[in-house]
Amino acid sequence: MSKTYQPKKRKRGKTHGFLVRNRTAGGKKTIKRRRRKGRAKLSV
Repeated sequence: MSKTYQPKKRKRGKTHGFLVRNRTAGGKKTIKRRRRKGRAKLSV
């Protein structure tokens, strides 16, 4: 059986990156929540 998770930096950034998050209302909310919580990393 092969490993199911084969990470790719580009794909990760394109789906969960900061710029992608900022494009939608929900994504903006996510970043806002994480800022409020005091996360060191807001997104990938």
